[in-house]
Parts: sequence; structure tokens; C-alpha cells
Amino acid sequence: MNASPSTASPAPEAVAQTKPKALARSDKHIWGIFIVLCIISVIELYSASSREVAASSIGVIGPIVRHLFMLGMGVAITWILSRRHYSDFAIFTVVFSALSAVAMLYVMFYGNYVNGARRSFSLLGIGVYPAEMVKISAVLLVALVMTLNQDPHGVGITKKGMIWSGVVIMFFSALLIEQGLTNTLLLIAITYSMMLIGGVRWLHLISLTAFYAMCGVFFVGYLYFTEVNNDIPADASQAVELADDGSVGRKPSRIETWIARMSRHSSDSIPKWEIEPVGKNRQEILSYMAQANGGIHGVGPGNSRESARLPLAFSDYIYAIVVEELGLIGGVAVLILYLWLLARAAGIASRCSITYPALIVMGMAVMIAFQALFHMGIVTGVFPVSGQPLPLISKGGTSIIVTCIAFGIMLSVSRTASRHGNKKHEISEEKESLPEQLRDENKMQL
Repeated sequence: MNASPSTASPAPEAVAQTKPKALARSDKHIWGIFIVLCIISVIELYSASSREVAASSIGVIGPIVRHLFMLGMGVAITWILSRRHYSDFAIFTVVFSALSAVAMLYVMFYGNYVNGARRSFSLLGIGVYPAEMVKISAVLLVALVMTLNQDPHGVGITKKGMIWSGVVIMFFSALLIEQGLTNTLLLIAITYSMMLIGGVRWLHLISLTAFYAMCGVFFVGYLYFTEVNNDIPADASQAVELADDGSVGRKPSRIETWIARMSRHSSDSIPKWEIEPVGKNRQEILSYMAQANGGIHGVGPGNSRESARLPLAFSDYIYAIVVEELGLIGGVAVLILYLWLLARAAGIASRCSITYPALIVMGMAVMIAFQALFHMGIVTGVFPVSGQPLPLISKGGTSIIVTCIAFGIMLSVSRTASRHGNKKHEISEEKESLPEQLRDENKMQL
């Protein structure tokens, strides 16, 4: 006799697709950091947009209206992703990575020139910068590759997993190198950190580093023979560096630009406060002036003196405006927010019973924290000059959306994967809800 529909047992496939209930509320600390960064972003970007106000068609509120619109979209994305189960991000990773790679390849050949290189394209009137998409794609894809290649006999990933992780990093690094050396170095630093967290063997890591070094030498040689030995004319729309008198002249090659920036950075024969701001060093010197003007307590929100003169005060140098207006105390507080985010993510990862959510939550936090540290290091003179936005605070549509995606993923993991105590029935239910490839136990768990 056939069973009635009301008493029939569900198919195993249906059971496997049923997501377990959330284990807790989304992490309040991460939500708090996110909200505070958004508030700082609105206040400081309004102060830092003095140079854009005159060019805005809707007057003083133009830049802040655009920024609020992007932040609103970002907050919505963060909330939506925070309500999803972390296992959904495996499919999201594949789709988003493919879109990022296609967008990056398109920009390399047909993109709009920004600061001397093809960096963006327009979509519905909004500038899209695929380099920001590539960073989070690489982090998500490396986390997935490491999860699918866990060593069954120990902690960490297999040799095959190491090779495939290296291929992913090399592919995305090759896409980013056209955007500048800093983006590539940042990506490598982030993914190396993920490998160390995931337990990669040192011998494998050293071998991968040697391979990257060989590729780097080959690329520098390629640039030397294709760019340095050829005079490349430049116009105002493609100039990378200005001469001391402000003229454009010949466009320098990327190698020449890198060497010039490192040379200026390492030169300490003249104190910074005695250097006159000219074409090549104008941004960095004005940035130092802004920070010096802030002192310990700052001049107060909206009272920045240098925002009207600093060319990229709203993006690559916004931390200088933060320090000028909020002082050393405010600058350190912003730094602590990013480090606090990293610490919270580490705590969440240690309470995940499955490897995959532990890796993606750490990957997202490391990406945000490292980018913030790179930005602060560049602005304060620790690193040579380069362009890097401060996550969630700098102006930029793509950067804000990507950062909000990262926050949404972290909040999702904190809600659906982080648990207190060893609850075997919950762990068993969680494993049964996942594809078999994602069921590896998190060996980093406390």
C-alpha cells in the first residue's frame, strides 16, 4: 500500500538542502563597527569634498548625496547577506569571481583612463572599478579552494590545494598588476595570511614564494623592454606623474614611477616640514601638513584647512583629513576599529565547527583590515605613495559595495556558524545540511 503524501518521508536530497536554523543573532560588535565607520564616513567625506563642491551641479550637497546613496545601497546589501546561510556563498563565489574576471579583462582593453591607467567603466552612470571586485573574489575563491582540499591526515591543505590556491592568486594578480603594484601586493599579503591561518606547510609556502618571485622578475623585465626603452607620449588625461613645475611632458613608465616613489620615500636628507609641495610630491606633503595641523585633539569636524588643497582628500588621502579634524586620538580610534574587526572575526572563526565559514570570515576581515593598514601607512609616510581607499570611509561606489559585501558575509557567519560550546546535535545537523565537499571539521576551533 502506498504511503499518503502527508506521511511520506522527505527525500535525502531534500533533507540535505534544508538549512539549519540560525545559532545566534548577528555579532553586535561587527554591526557596531560597521555603523560607526558609516557615521565617520559621512562626516569626514563631507569635509573632504571641498574640491568637488564647486564642480557639482547640485551645489554643496552634491558629493554627500551621492555618497549617502551608495552607503544606503551598501547597508541594504549588508543586511540581506547577513540573513543568508553561509553555505550560499559557495555559489556566490563562483558567479562573482567570473563576473569580476570578465569586468577586469574588459577594463584592461576598453576601460576609462584614471590616473594614467585603464581602471573603470561606466554602468548606469556609475563608475565601476573591477579591481575592488577582484580582491574580494580572490579571497572567496582561495577560501573555497582551501576548503575543498583539506588534508585528511592533519591540519591544513594538501599539496594540490596549495597549487590551485597559487594559480588563483597568480591569475588575479596578473589582472591587478595593470592597476598598480600596491593592489597586487595587497592581494598577495591577504591571501598569504589566509594560507597561514589555514595551516599551509612552510615548505609549500616557500616554494610558492619562489615561484612568485620568478614571475615578478619576468614581469619587470617585460616592462623594461616594452616601456622604459620607448618614449611614451602623455597627455593630461593619462599622466602618472607631474614635473616639478606642474607640466606633463613624457609619460613615465610604471617602473620609473615605482622607482621615483620609492626614492622619494627613502630620501630623508631634508625634514618633511622643509620640503616645498611641488608637482610630484604635492599630495604627500599636503597630507603631512593636514596631520600636523590636527595635533592631539584635532581642529573639529568640518574645520579642515587642507581639504580644499589636497587633491584626493576624499579618497586616497581621507585618513589625513580624519587626523586633521579628529586629531591623533581620532586617528588611533579609527585604527582600533579595524583591528577590533579583525579580532572579532578571529573569535568567530575559532567557534566555527566547519572549515569553510572560518576561512571566509577571516578572509573578509583580513581584506578590510589590511587595506585600511595600507591606506594609513601610505598617508602617514610608512609606505611609498600609492592609491588605496580607506574601507567604508573613502568615497567610491565599488569600494563601498565590496566592503559591505564583506561585512554581510562576516555577519552571516556569526549568525549561522559560530556557536558556544560543543553541541553535537547542532554540529551534526549543520554537516547534514551542507554539500559533502564543505563538511570538513574546523581544526582551528577552540
